[in-house]
Amino acid sequence: MDRLWTGEHFDQMSWHDNHVHALRILEGVHGSGQLILDLDYILEWQKGTIGEFQFLILPVTLKFNGVFGLRLSIDYATPTAALGPFSIASIERRIESWPRYDAKLWKILINWPVGEISFEAEGFEQHGSGDGIVSSDQHLDAKRRRLTTGCSGP
Repeated sequence: MDRLWTGEHFDQMSWHDNHVHALRILEGVHGSGQLILDLDYILEWQKGTIGEFQFLILPVTLKFNGVFGLRLSIDYATPTAALGPFSIASIERRIESWPRYDAKLWKILINWPVGEISFEAEGFEQHGSGDGIVSSDQHLDAKRRRLTTGCSGP
């Protein structure tokens, strides 16, 4: 089953504890571009019979369009963390009235390691395919992601 989420779904979505496996920046026109994140989207937190949680996870691609003024800050050095996928705390969106237009401002707060990504963008699309995979972790390991997405990477 193909799934598509857009800005219309923003208020019903949560990216809390979603792990980002890849980040790409594509050049666009007039100085803007696309910010693309490959992540494990948690569709559902499932509570088990003895209080443990399992997670229904779907690998997705989250694309922000018309991105401008991108700022990235992710600190792997301070906690001396091993390099690996970072985890999202939340995604915030607000609109500010500027002299010639209303700007949509976005902030992706990162809960591990500490950081944030902020930018202006027209909107987003999030694409995924399938019903999801049940996992005891909040992310999929490389092997399970590869089997799900057909990706040939590590």
